[in-house]
Amino acid sequence: MSMVEHAVSIRPYFKVKDGQMDACKEFLEKFNARVINEEKCIAYNFTFNGDILACREAYLDADGVKAHLENCGELLGGFLEIAELIRIELHGPSEELEQLKETFAEMNPDYFVYHCGIGK
Repeated sequence: MSMVEHAVSIRPYFKVKDGQMDACKEFLEKFNARVINEEKCIAYNFTFNGDILACREAYLDADGVKAHLENCGELLGGFLEIAELIRIELHGPSEELEQLKETFAEMNPDYFVYHCGIGK
């Protein structure tokens, strides 16, 4: 199994509150500054569709996801004052997703179980 096949990716979607786009973009820089040193982070970036923000993030495994939440949890709390979580997806192998169900239970995520593919 390649690194990509074992990885867990998260796709949270947020609606930025009216008048908060500049503050949102400042938060994104703060997130990047924290995440850059996470050993198990494979990818971490942000995309916009109007006032909808998506974060595309991937980690080597469930432990990498948990380390990320520990690293950025406090910052996320402040971010949720200017943006509302509207959807969250977790993608990965079932054994890794199982390790995250308790952690993400309150967010009511959609789980996508890995079936097949290629990774480099």
